[in-house]
Amino acid sequence: MHSFFVGYSDKQKIQDHRGSFDYADKHIELTYSRLGDANQQLIFSLTERYVIVFDGEIYYDDGLQQDLINEEIILKTNTEVLLILYSRYKEQMIEKLRGMFSFVIWDSEEKVLFGARDRFGIKPLYYYESAEENYFATEMKSIRERIKCTEINNEAVQHYLSYQFVPEQNSLTCGIKKLEPGHYFIKKMGQPMKVTRYWKAVFHPVAKQEADFTKEIRDALAETIQLHLQADLPIGSFLSGGVDSTIIASIAKEYYPGLKTFTVGFEQQGFSELDVAQETAVRLGIDNISRVITPEEFMNELPKIIYSLEDPLADPACIPLYFAAKEAKKYVKVVMSGEGADELFGGYRIYHEPHSLKLFQYFPHFLKRVLRSLVKLIPDGMKGRSFIERGVTPLEERYIGNAKIFSEEEKEFLFQYYNEGLSFTKITAPLYKECAHYDQISRMQYIDLHTWLRGDILLKADKVARAHSLIFRLPFLDRKIFEIASQIPSSLKVSNRTTKYILRKAAEGIIPDHVLHRKKLGFPVPIRLWLKNEMHDWAKKIIRESNTDHLFNKDYVYKLLDDHCSNKQDNSRKLWTVIIFMLWYSVYFERKFDSELPAALIMSN
Repeated sequence: MHSFFVGYSDKQKIQDHRGSFDYADKHIELTYSRLGDANQQLIFSLTERYVIVFDGEIYYDDGLQQDLINEEIILKTNTEVLLILYSRYKEQMIEKLRGMFSFVIWDSEEKVLFGARDRFGIKPLYYYESAEENYFATEMKSIRERIKCTEINNEAVQHYLSYQFVPEQNSLTCGIKKLEPGHYFIKKMGQPMKVTRYWKAVFHPVAKQEADFTKEIRDALAETIQLHLQADLPIGSFLSGGVDSTIIASIAKEYYPGLKTFTVGFEQQGFSELDVAQETAVRLGIDNISRVITPEEFMNELPKIIYSLEDPLADPACIPLYFAAKEAKKYVKVVMSGEGADELFGGYRIYHEPHSLKLFQYFPHFLKRVLRSLVKLIPDGMKGRSFIERGVTPLEERYIGNAKIFSEEEKEFLFQYYNEGLSFTKITAPLYKECAHYDQISRMQYIDLHTWLRGDILLKADKVARAHSLIFRLPFLDRKIFEIASQIPSSLKVSNRTTKYILRKAAEGIIPDHVLHRKKLGFPVPIRLWLKNEMHDWAKKIIRESNTDHLFNKDYVYKLLDDHCSNKQDNSRKLWTVIIFMLWYSVYFERKFDSELPAALIMSN
């Protein structure tokens, strides 16, 4: 796991900071560190024309590896190969890369800065652009401290309240953006930074037999997992009760017999897969290390977790992932995980919705409009209200990804700076336009791939890994796996009342039967129960003491909590979204928790 910061200026001001950086000249300054490794170094080309900072892991296609061997180039580090590729192909080098990466290359002769982010966005790359200077970094804190910005991006807050994460390109810090997945940038002297998209996830289903797809999936997974097992460091794998992590563990142990697996859960019934994971480990003949998370340590660790996240992320699953990584760190340096399988193979239960709402396709438009008006008169929570409302609402207006927290009406009442011109559809409308020719299930997948995956799933994976100086490897998010998944028709993803149908077929005979047809549980967290009991006073104290009155209508937040505790309505996800933001504000703007954070985490003011 690496971290880097790059500062650039056309006006030759960067040299004033030279003493504190690993490399600097009149226009550029770079600093680089390998987390947990004292041997920090920047990599230069042989002529010292180029210098690179890099985070990630590159896997070589057989063709590329053979080309380098034929030219008698000895493969050494990722960074050396990247510089060789850049010196020969410039930005076209991206087409030859397979893996997860963010990097920046400085050409000291041409005075050109080039950087890129991997196809899915496994690795982050933040940037800040002004008339004076440009900054790039793998961690937003590095840029935030340099620009000393105290302004919050209200547009980003408004979207956060819908999505539970800040949709890319934005961040909550004004001016700081993310380079989007599948993009690269070029910054030339005296010219604005130019950003170019080099890849986009698209579906193009083809007609094949089930058996052909299952063989392709099995072969690709075996090859990809083998690649991801290459390391001089001890490797482990997360293991839940689900198909994705079990596939990885089942295949990995064939090539890495000493594989250790890690599982976390909660004491509350229905919120733990510890027993299933332990049974899986026994059947596979591998070690499983498990841990039960208590609400007390859950609350105590939250400031550290939120500091590590950098922007608020209200996905409760982030917390068990954090504890799983904390446990894994005791035994290994590299952990494999199953992120991406649901988005590629149709794993979310909500993907059944086009089937369950099929009845409404036969309703005339005028009747849908009438029902849409009448349904608002039905009290929230009444049985049937949600079904009718979803059925008469177009997909483009009801589906914004795997989670939708506050409606526009609720946000207007909650958020003091609500802007009616910034509906949540501003994020998804361009995406829906791009995939207008897809079937409804594929359109939902497309939205998740371009919002939820990068903004939630991969964000928490990267931040949790950094918090524990671990390397996360995600075999499902490999370009070869996606090439196969993109060809699979929806009928082979969501079929026979199950999700990931074709992936489950491919897993037959590989994973134990007790996992094969289990319903997806994910990383369930009992915040719905805890907010009524163990966390009630804690939550109320956070709301009361948070200095966010200028942002939120706290009376409304208190009502959400009261209604939740009196069982009028399940407001747990809405409350969690607000509470996480308030804690984030306390951590980053009020610095209330500095004394509770390890000294190594605290950035100087």
